[in-house]
Parts: sequence; structure tokens; C-alpha cells
Amino acid sequence: MASTSDIKNGMCIVFKTDIYKIVEFQHVKPGKGPAFVRTKLKNLSTGRVIDNTIPAGHKIEEARVERRTFQFLYKDDSGYHFMNNQTYDQIALEEKLLDGHEFLSEGINVEILYHAETEKILTCDMPDYVELEVTYAEPGVKGDSSSTATKPATLSTGAIVHVPIFINEGEKIRVDVKAKSYMERVKS
Repeated sequence: MASTSDIKNGMCIVFKTDIYKIVEFQHVKPGKGPAFVRTKLKNLSTGRVIDNTIPAGHKIEEARVERRTFQFLYKDDSGYHFMNNQTYDQIALEEKLLDGHEFLSEGINVEILYHAETEKILTCDMPDYVELEVTYAEPGVKGDSSSTATKPATLSTGAIVHVPIFINEGEKIRVDVKAKSYMERVKS
């Protein structure tokens, strides 16, 4: 059993007989009354995100999960196929288990969470950022040097993100997977 002082982002807990992942939390100490922890919990079975408040010092049951590194191989009609980097076993996952699947390209390593007791796959965590090539982008308009001007760009995986107007076709960019947005140009 853990207490509210042990809470951190990414922690998996048992809540209402289901496994939830803590997406966000905030310790609150109001001027009047006892302290509490405000959390956003993601149900790993349904994908639904709920808000929950836990009194400070309250005991929470931590779910035993294992993180295993897998490499993305390909996508077909049966799902997204991954290979375990240690055992070379292959598995196929449904799209609903993947957040940011539009940024998956061949060879990217991801972490797949397993429930330790049942060996059930809970979720697939993408890396924080990926580096992808821009396959299509409209040319920038000369003279439009506003620092906030953006344009849509299609990446090598087919995903579309908004990039600054100075980004051209063939360039590599770094993309924030969680925010699904442009971070920076990759220097080669």
C-alpha cells in the first residue's frame, strides 16, 4: 500500500476494482480544512479519463505492472505489430491501446505495460518525442516572417502537424507525441 505522498505521474493504481494510470496530480493545501490530492486518472481498460480527489495521507493500492520494451514492426488489418527486444516474441495491438499511433514509424521503441499478475496488456506508452521527415509542406510566403505563422505539414507516417513557415519538404523535425505538435527542426 502506498500513500498520497507517493503519488507521481505514470503510477498505476487499483481504484474501484479497475486499474488506473495517474495522468496528472496536484497536492492542495487549502487555507481552511485538510489537505488533499487532486488527480486525473485514466482507466486502462476503457481509456476514459476521470477526475478524483483523495484526502492527504489516504492509503492507495498500487497496481503491480511491468514495463517491457518493444519495437514497432508494421501495421496491417489485424493491428499494430511489435517485437519484444529481449525474447523476440511478436504481438499485435489494437489501435485503442495506442496514444499517438499516427507517429509510429518502423523501428521506434515503445514501452508496453503488463499487469504483473494476469500478464494482460494494459497500454502502450509512446516515446515523449519522435523525429520524422516532412514529406509535404506548402512553400513559405516570402516576407511573412511573423514568428507565430504556421502551416500544415504531412510527415513520413502520414500524420499532419502545424509547423513554422520556414520548414520545407525533406527536412527532419522533432514532434512532441503527447501534445501532437512541432518541437524543433533536427539538425543533420
